[in-house]
Amino acid sequence: MMYRIASIIRILTLSFCFGLAFSAYAYAEANCGAPSGKAAGWEIARPADVGIDPNLLCNLVQRGADLKETNVHAILVARHGKLIFEQYYSGSDERWGQQLGDVTFGPSVPHDLRSISKSVVSLVLGIGIDKGWVRDIDQPVLALLPNYADLHSPEKDRITLRDLLTMSSGLTWNEHLPYGSPENSETRMDRADDPCRFALEQPVQHSPGSVWNYSGGSAALIACVLHQATGKTIDQLAEENLFKPLGISHADWHPYPQIAEPVAASGLRLLPGDTLKIGQLVLDKGIWHGQQIVPAAWIQQATTPQINGPGSYFYGFQFWLGRSLVNQRQVDWAAGFGYGGQHLVIIPSLDMVVLIHAGLYGNPAADGIGDAILNKFILPAATP
Repeated sequence: MMYRIASIIRILTLSFCFGLAFSAYAYAEANCGAPSGKAAGWEIARPADVGIDPNLLCNLVQRGADLKETNVHAILVARHGKLIFEQYYSGSDERWGQQLGDVTFGPSVPHDLRSISKSVVSLVLGIGIDKGWVRDIDQPVLALLPNYADLHSPEKDRITLRDLLTMSSGLTWNEHLPYGSPENSETRMDRADDPCRFALEQPVQHSPGSVWNYSGGSAALIACVLHQATGKTIDQLAEENLFKPLGISHADWHPYPQIAEPVAASGLRLLPGDTLKIGQLVLDKGIWHGQQIVPAAWIQQATTPQINGPGSYFYGFQFWLGRSLVNQRQVDWAAGFGYGGQHLVIIPSLDMVVLIHAGLYGNPAADGIGDAILNKFILPAATP
């Protein structure tokens, strides 16, 4: 299977290089991902009307059979605030690990966001600071969680909300193992009777704020702080302060197995068009349809490099920050990435948002498929 997926990534690349001759024909025959009009809240435009070369998008549609085989579920693109491309496939899927079998995807079919949920948690915290639920992000976490007073130590007392946002708490955490492994830290946290206590009980390995280390425990603890401050869980806060203003009415946040509270780090499930709204909100510095939902200053901080991530990535406040090289120009972007091939990519210089959903859970090729779609077809199609 891995060999087959690697071959398809090569096919996608070759299609980009050699397939343009027949893609105009595909555009006429298949409308090449023309939006259905069923994604609520979105104005629709033709790609050419917003500076997008429809031929490249058509070439992507032409490779639909290959994308279906790699279990890509949906690709949506918005530019200049308008939905211009919407393509769905069918394939096997999961709901937070529960097998759903073969699903035919479309604008009314929800999809797991997995770790894109973390970016949503960041947005809710930004709203909360603006509303005064929490004073600022430089407060020590344990000072905000009196129920865990027994866990105080000189090292842990230095961990701040800022450290959680940047995944640099310094707490020992290993999410590099498969999520099916009982030794994976997030798996252990998710199965714990008290997930927040589990996260805080981990030994301090690094000085807080000094080393980035991927941790679902960070988002879980942010949600705990918000719950303590407001008496409301992260799904309630998101519903009232983020989703409702965005016109999102079909949000589902999966609960922990042991307690009736939402899994902040990975449990969110939305309709594709609604997830794309979140990306557009970030692109427009917290504004949706003229309403300031998230403070612009928070969006700026969240999508600005705060710490070095792995490889060439930087990390903001629960957002990934990176760059693509397209037609010999650098294109910077911010993103939420989720297990299984979920990509929500915000490209300010192109005034564009891209959503890719897939069902490549546990498959190391997931990122490669998403990168090929983004970098070989979508970004080159946009006129700067």
